[in-house]
Amino acid sequence: MTQQTAGRARSQAPAPWRYRWIVLGIATFTQAASGFFVGGIGALGVHLQRALDLSTAQLGLLVSAAQLVPLAGLLVAGELLDRYSERWVVGIGAGVVALALGAGSLAPGYAALLGALLVVGAGYSTVQPGGSKSVASWFDASQRGFAMGIRQAGLPLGAALASAVLPLVAEEFGWRATLLTGGFVALFGAALFMGCYRRPPVLPAPPAAPAPQQGKEPSDPLAAQLRARLRMLREPSTVKIMLSGTSLISVQCGVGILTVLHLHQASSVGAGQAALILVASQGAGVAGRICLAAWSDRSRTGRYAIVLVCMVAVIAGLAVLMTPAGRTPVVASVVFVWLGFFGFGWYGPWVAYVTEAAPPGKTGFALGLAMSVNQIAIVTVPPTLGLLVDLTGSFTPAWALLSLLTTVALAVTANAERRSRSGEGGHRAGTPR
Repeated sequence: MTQQTAGRARSQAPAPWRYRWIVLGIATFTQAASGFFVGGIGALGVHLQRALDLSTAQLGLLVSAAQLVPLAGLLVAGELLDRYSERWVVGIGAGVVALALGAGSLAPGYAALLGALLVVGAGYSTVQPGGSKSVASWFDASQRGFAMGIRQAGLPLGAALASAVLPLVAEEFGWRATLLTGGFVALFGAALFMGCYRRPPVLPAPPAAPAPQQGKEPSDPLAAQLRARLRMLREPSTVKIMLSGTSLISVQCGVGILTVLHLHQASSVGAGQAALILVASQGAGVAGRICLAAWSDRSRTGRYAIVLVCMVAVIAGLAVLMTPAGRTPVVASVVFVWLGFFGFGWYGPWVAYVTEAAPPGKTGFALGLAMSVNQIAIVTVPPTLGLLVDLTGSFTPAWALLSLLTTVALAVTANAERRSRSGEGGHRAGTPR
């Protein structure tokens, strides 16, 4: 069945399909709730460094610990999502996040806190691809980018709320209370998703595939699945997805972990005011994910062109931070809001592009694969940036590294996109009417 046919079928059954907005709401909330604490670590940077005597690199490792298990966990989650209902896969994963954060509030020190965040990452592995797949299954192509942008806005939304709330909790009750708060929020998200999520109504089945010819032995199902996955890795769209995703997620990590420290140490902004600027940056990310994804629904140049725009904007913002002007409070604050809009906002059109580039029946695996590659950057970049700051005593090398990664990804993927679009144009021109 084509996407247009699916869209017409949905419009002819308005009552069940109105539920898609409820699905979108609970998927967005569960995303925000599950990433609440980890998204707020950057705003807790000053408090955690004082309470646990941490270096910037150790602070970055806290973020990496929560993202280490998803390196493999996202692939496992993708397979589970292709086999089982998102309701249970996502709900149980969010529940694991809640329990791990509750246990982490009892951690006697830094090492135990790292261990608790490893378990948080295991549970969170299901939430990202599961929520994306649930939204993609309820919305057709005409609204998928907009819906995916709202759903992906859950992460910066949760981070913005956490950046506003958790420092106040830490000041009043200590850092342990911040984990307990994050655990209760994640538990509420898990209960809401399991209680309210439903699969979309079954649409008319597409025509059956022709039966295999007699005399030919059926191929090994496992071998066929492995070959299909290897083919996905060789697709030009997959290469673009991986390069753009890893570079931009690195920028997102850098903004999340270094904004408060940059403003506090390089721009002499108070810790509380710096945390508010991070909240504004993440709020801009919420708007960016929605606006840029909605733009991708209407863009004649395709969804990936919007991702390229984000890469250009990010490089420009990082360039300003590396100048003396980037150390002044006003300029730095404006740049961090700019980087929030584009450095977080790219994810909406990017995820929509991933779901549409996936082979039929492999959406869960494609999302898991793309997000697991991003995890490599999420795990390695925060401690690397922190180590650069510790060794050099400056934030400029960290911003320069992020700018270099994004510039290389932009050059490679823009060239590939140009070749792809020229090939499509030539193919259409040579097609008989």
